[in-house]
Amino acid sequence: MSAVVLRGNRVLLVERGHEPLKGYWSLPGGVVEVGEGLEDAVRREVREETGLLVAPASIVVVFERILRDSSGKPEYHYVLIDYLCRVTGGELEAADDAIRCAWVTRKELSRYRLTEGAEDVIAKAFQIRKDLRDR
Repeated sequence: MSAVVLRGNRVLLVERGHEPLKGYWSLPGGVVEVGEGLEDAVRREVREETGLLVAPASIVVVFERILRDSSGKPEYHYVLIDYLCRVTGGELEAADDAIRCAWVTRKELSRYRLTEGAEDVIAKAFQIRKDLRDR
């Protein structure tokens, strides 16, 4: 579960503080707790990692990621749902397993060590937001 939180021409990124992918920048998100709805989970995860309150607007993409250990054995298997979200309140502050957070323009993305596929998801979210506005 991840959130693509857009504000103007910027996207919200968090630097992961724990494995897997410690030190990489990614979209805020995490696991769905037992009995929790998907949109409730994305709101909770964004609040826990960044202090921001968000409203999910649309699903951007659903995909899976399998991370393997050094011997090639699957170590993590994620099914990810990325939601396009807008900020409704809160104050930006890294917390939980995010050690830093930042609003980043699309041109600045290349300066960050991003998780695999993040840049494509971000581009798709910007397009979806544009399409929603053009309706």
